[in-house]
Amino acid sequence: MSEENVPAAPPETTVPRPGWLARLSLLHLVVAVLIVLFVWQWLDMHARLGQLQQQVAQRLAEVEGTSKANQVLAAQNQELTRELGGKLGLLESRAAETQTQRAALESLYQDISGSREQTLLADVEQVLLIAEQQLQLSGNVKAALIALQNAAGRLQRSERSGAADLRRRIERDIERLRALPEIDVRALDRQLDQLIAVAEQLPLAQDRQTVGAAETATPDVAAGNAWQRFWRELWQQLRQLVRIENTQQAEMPLLSPSQSFFVRENLKLVLLSARLSLLSHDEAGFRRELKTVQGWVGRYFDAAASETRLAQQLLRKLLATEIAIDLPDIGTTLEAARNLRAAQERGAR
Repeated sequence: MSEENVPAAPPETTVPRPGWLARLSLLHLVVAVLIVLFVWQWLDMHARLGQLQQQVAQRLAEVEGTSKANQVLAAQNQELTRELGGKLGLLESRAAETQTQRAALESLYQDISGSREQTLLADVEQVLLIAEQQLQLSGNVKAALIALQNAAGRLQRSERSGAADLRRRIERDIERLRALPEIDVRALDRQLDQLIAVAEQLPLAQDRQTVGAAETATPDVAAGNAWQRFWRELWQQLRQLVRIENTQQAEMPLLSPSQSFFVRENLKLVLLSARLSLLSHDEAGFRRELKTVQGWVGRYFDAAASETRLAQQLLRKLLATEIAIDLPDIGTTLEAARNLRAAQERGAR
């Protein structure tokens, strides 16, 4: 046969080889997606760590500011201590003046021991002087009232006309003192003692916020199978990417343990100053110190705690109490007793 009659061989068919994408199984694809997710999560955690470092630096700056504020507060406490020392010095000088007057009256008793009327008037003058000092120094209305009643009872034994007029003056002063509103200083002092005792037990607000954040930061992810736990953890991570905060609300100051100790001690010191204002019937100072304590309790301590609510209740009750009253002046009655005694001494001569 000739070459022209030989049938041509059929052309070879080339079968296309499968590519590398087609050779990947579904498991390899899932592994690749997980690797991409873990890399993205690592980058996200790295960015969050940088933000956390910035927040820590800001908090350190706030702590330094709080330390400076505590230094200013310590200076104020020193000034308050000096002021209290001045008040104590004034009370000591008044007490020394009282002792001097008492010694003078005792010497006067020895000089006029021969005259019954003069001795009686000297006793009445001393009692009136004690009543005036009780009103001026401590505002003790009850003690002044008892002294005036004692003086009026002694003058009933006198037969002189001047003594009767002096007794009527004293009785008018007694009626004025009885008309005054009664202030239970002992009950107020017990409430201040209760506040000082509660100050040791007040929980700090920053402790409550720390406990609440720790409870919300540890969700229950142990239930379910591996896939459910994985998706739950992933969802928790995604939820923490966005956080909404109220920027208008002032941040809670962070206090170190030493600063927390000084806050409680300064709280008790201000309450002691309020007690001195109560005993001296200084209503302006009393209210100023209580408002300072009320502001510190609301700022540094947990408002939801029972101890804090009790302290706020006691503070509101004390602030609603009036401790300053317009005391009557019995100086004219004391001056009348001195003039009557001086007249009788001139008559005896």
